[in-house]
Amino acid sequence: MCFLKEGLENWYNLQTLPNRAFTCGYCERQVSSIKGYKLGKSSNGSGQQIGAIYICPNCGGPVFFTPDGQQLPSPSFGKPVQNVPHELNELYEEARRCTKERAFTAAVLLCRKMLMNIAVTQGANEGLRFIEYVEFLSDEGYVPPNGKHWVDHIRKKGNEATHEIALMTEKDAKELITFVEMLLRFIYEFPNMVPSE
Repeated sequence: MCFLKEGLENWYNLQTLPNRAFTCGYCERQVSSIKGYKLGKSSNGSGQQIGAIYICPNCGGPVFFTPDGQQLPSPSFGKPVQNVPHELNELYEEARRCTKERAFTAAVLLCRKMLMNIAVTQGANEGLRFIEYVEFLSDEGYVPPNGKHWVDHIRKKGNEATHEIALMTEKDAKELITFVEMLLRFIYEFPNMVPSE
């Protein structure tokens, strides 16, 4: 995608820009920056600012804000979770990175896969039908009270992404990652916060 039209817009020198707060797409810190490169509406970049590259004051990464307000790279959705088994954590972080790249269908598919992996990690047999993994998580108490409909929501959205010609939306991906994050905290992080006696 090209945001520059020859002779109409141009990048200008590193300069002081209007202050902008954002979550850096590289270091994922909440920052505020006034340094960067203005995308101005003129041949020398001195006209009205229509976009900019802001320099992250924490890591020095260049974060582009397009003329339509999109941030590139955007931060991953969700937060890291502690004490998650390595392979399961890799899946979770991959799903988070998919949102950063706007690969929402991939994020939904990974959240669906995570339900199966969580169930197997907690003792379910491999090779079950997907609905049996959902039932295992619910029946064995790994889903919080009133949370079974969320697990079923992940199953349904995952089935849509897998078996239908349907693209998942940003909203779909964020909903599912939010629930999977909560499930990982409930199963892995919270029990390890209190030392066992």
